[in-house]
Amino acid sequence: MGIISRFKDIMAANINALLDKAEDPEKMIDQYLRNLESDLAKVKQETASVMAEETKTKRQLDECMQEVAKMQSYAEKAVLAGNDEDAKKFLMKKKDLVVKQTSLQETYNIAAENAAKMKQMHEKLVSDISNLNARRDALKAKIAVAKTQETINKIGSSVSGAADSLSAFDKLEAKVNRKLDEANAMAELNSKSVNEVDDIARKYDGMATPELDDELAALKAKLGQN
Repeated sequence: MGIISRFKDIMAANINALLDKAEDPEKMIDQYLRNLESDLAKVKQETASVMAEETKTKRQLDECMQEVAKMQSYAEKAVLAGNDEDAKKFLMKKKDLVVKQTSLQETYNIAAENAAKMKQMHEKLVSDISNLNARRDALKAKIAVAKTQETINKIGSSVSGAADSLSAFDKLEAKVNRKLDEANAMAELNSKSVNEVDDIARKYDGMATPELDDELAALKAKLGQN
């Protein structure tokens, strides 16, 4: 029964465990489902063959048991008829049939055990496929949400980086504005200092100097304007 050993992993398969190990769960879901459906076709075919073998051996066993019972009945009838020799022949035939029955019983037991294993395997596969089909859309929806969240996280990181750049730009702009304000203030102070000196100077521009007063008096005296 090579089919039994080939599909031992199917009997022990755990969908969630396989998905946890998958690098791409979405692809793994579809691939695992395809594998199961392929396995199911093989197991179904083999199960039908094993069940047919079980039915065949059961039929052979039943027929042999009926022959044993028939020989027993003939032997009894021969004894009642007083034909001991005929009774011995029937009993001899019965003995051979009992040996055959024992062999057929062993064969049937093996066939029945194999059929039970194949049925169990078939039911396990049908259950797994039904379970995965029912959950596939939900699992894929969760995977899509997870991918979207990852994208949002990446965008969030980019936005955070841009915010840092904007903050640095704001600091640079503030520094430039401060430099400009300081330059404007210095220009204003310099302008005010010059204007102040000019204003003071203008106060004395109209005042006559002693030399001019003496020269004016001399001129008047000369012209007889005293």
